[in-house]
Amino acid sequence: MTDRSRFPEFYRRPMRERLDLLRERGFVSEEDWPSLASGAHTLSRESADRMGENIIGVFGLPLGVGLNFVINGRDYVVPLVVEEPSIVAALSSAAWLARRAGGFTCEADEALLIGQIQVVEVPHPARAQALVLQHKSDLLNLANSLHPRMVARGGGARDVEVVLHSGSSRHGDMLVVHVLVDTRDAMGANLVNTMCEGVAPLIESLTGGKVFLRILSNLTDRALVKARVELPAELLGGKGYAGGEVRDGIILANELAAVDPYRAATHNKGIMNGVDAVALATGNDWRAIEAAAHAYAARGQRYTALTKWFESDDGKLVGVLEMPMKVGIVGGSLQSNPTVGIALRMLGVRSARELAEVMGAVGLAQNLAALRALVTEGIQRGHMMLHARSVASSAGAPPELLPEVVERLIDSGEIKIWKAKEILDTLQGPSRMAGFDQAGVGYGKVILLGEHAVVYGSHAIAAPVPLAIQSKVSSTAGEGVHLLIPRWGVEDRFAPTGEHRNSLHQSIALILDRLGLASYAIRLEVAPHVPRAMGLGGSAALAVSVIRAVSLHFGLGLGDDEVCRLAYECEMVAHGDPSGIDNTLATFGRPMVFRRAEPPFVRELRVPRPIPIVVGMTGVESLTARMVAGVRAAWEHNPSLYERLFREIDVLALEGVKAVETYNLEMLGELMNVCQGLLNALGVSTWELEELIQIARRHGAAGAKLTGGGGGGSMIAVCPDGTRRVVEAMERAGFRAFAIEVG
Repeated sequence: MTDRSRFPEFYRRPMRERLDLLRERGFVSEEDWPSLASGAHTLSRESADRMGENIIGVFGLPLGVGLNFVINGRDYVVPLVVEEPSIVAALSSAAWLARRAGGFTCEADEALLIGQIQVVEVPHPARAQALVLQHKSDLLNLANSLHPRMVARGGGARDVEVVLHSGSSRHGDMLVVHVLVDTRDAMGANLVNTMCEGVAPLIESLTGGKVFLRILSNLTDRALVKARVELPAELLGGKGYAGGEVRDGIILANELAAVDPYRAATHNKGIMNGVDAVALATGNDWRAIEAAAHAYAARGQRYTALTKWFESDDGKLVGVLEMPMKVGIVGGSLQSNPTVGIALRMLGVRSARELAEVMGAVGLAQNLAALRALVTEGIQRGHMMLHARSVASSAGAPPELLPEVVERLIDSGEIKIWKAKEILDTLQGPSRMAGFDQAGVGYGKVILLGEHAVVYGSHAIAAPVPLAIQSKVSSTAGEGVHLLIPRWGVEDRFAPTGEHRNSLHQSIALILDRLGLASYAIRLEVAPHVPRAMGLGGSAALAVSVIRAVSLHFGLGLGDDEVCRLAYECEMVAHGDPSGIDNTLATFGRPMVFRRAEPPFVRELRVPRPIPIVVGMTGVESLTARMVAGVRAAWEHNPSLYERLFREIDVLALEGVKAVETYNLEMLGELMNVCQGLLNALGVSTWELEELIQIARRHGAAGAKLTGGGGGGSMIAVCPDGTRRVVEAMERAGFRAFAIEVG
């Protein structure tokens, strides 16, 4: 068993990064990735109009994935179309539990659909029943002659059954003929209905009665799937509950659903939460699957649970699900929605039978998750956590603050948007984190005009963003540096002396060495509000933040110029040949025009009033050192050509100074658009950046361009008419975006 469907912390990652991970593991193909990344896979209005009647628009639902599934020894990532986040989270959690015990085992029957022909006014019902059965081969041959291509694929009508029902005084007993049809990988409703229509005249002739209804049955009890999981009790424990207690609680809860139809309805609805989500994603008729499931649950003396949970002889919890599951993976209705094809390719099923087995496992996993939650901390807490995430996102919480906003929302008991905004204001205020002194701050940045050319002596305009990095230093026992950056998932211990492959370790070691503190044992806590490798000056902000925190802790009294010079040395570690603009802005935190020189030329920009800017992030890490090296190699190959490009960018930057200081945002936007063309010529743009730039321009931005090193990272757009439309459009396309004010 591999870990191919295992993605720890998947939900915390940006949407673009999730897609990248699925592509790397082979669940999303190179052909499907651009469509998912751009949103082009969604159903168009024109396609929707061809699918139905009285169409006025398209209604969207989230497409998520269930992770960790191992079914019959094979890894699956399961596409789920559902608006309730707790369903996806619960499925992935239950699948992880099952995975540790070997996964799910599932078996689907050879699926047969039943077509029903109702015959009334039959003179001799018993004789008619016998005659129909005697002519079974004639009926099957006739039915199969109507669909020779299905027969050629190995399907077709397989059997005929006859059922007698006591009828009314007006019409007498009813005779119902069942035609059992193998539709192979198709859902097959239309095919079965056609067969019923085709054999009806022969049935009338044989029975002497009158055929009335001719239609398939949605009680697909000849297409059953059986799913099973066995879980050692020790896997079930946690949160103060022993594994055996949880096992026994699940069994007891299932016993209530087995005998009480009121509980069984809720129990089975939970199963269908998962099954329906897969049915929607794969283009199957979820209404038919629902009808079959509930009819099957009511086949005995009472409506009952579709699952059974019991204890095995060796103390394991055993769960079994049995339910009808007639699904398809081919057919026109499946092909009309492009997302269905993507979902089926992601799932990788090779037959309708395999899809039924996956859906059976999903139903059992959903039931396991629900019962386990009920008997331990309860479903309400899980729903509350996911609801709080949704509220925090709606309030505009950036990804790096989302976990903290969610935690505080739940603790407050007021899971409301107003409360989330109040918490966000507190977190984004001047004292964002208790215990982190403002002296330990380094500022992030955006470059309005001039990146890359600034390395070669051209001017550049840059401004701080209201995101910073804060650091705190404390003395500790032991040796070396204990580094903690929780939001980046970093916790390291390392010695400042010696060789370091990690550029972050190199920078910290350089700082301590230059300040004569390499022999001291310290604990360094870093709280980044600037995303990593997104072209927003994160490495320089971190260096400045750490230098100031070290200076504060050891009472060094370093001035801004000293901090800036040492941060520049750290930038040389990170980027090879930096211009100096990032560390300068990270230190001083003011809008500026900058030119590389000895000493650098720095002038503060006079911004009459705040400039509305949208920052859009591609989700692709930008390695500035690689981009800078690539431009340098191109310049060395053809210096005259590239120096002309650098001079053009220099002219744009100087014109940009005038535009900023006169608050001519339309002119600033035009200059940014031209600069983006030149940056594209330098080879540092990407299709993700270009897409974000086009989105911004289409939704009202005066101009847009990449910011920083390029090759991914971020872009900026100046938005004189407001930022909301641009941010929302970027988020709809699957990107992260936020609005700032410069000046």
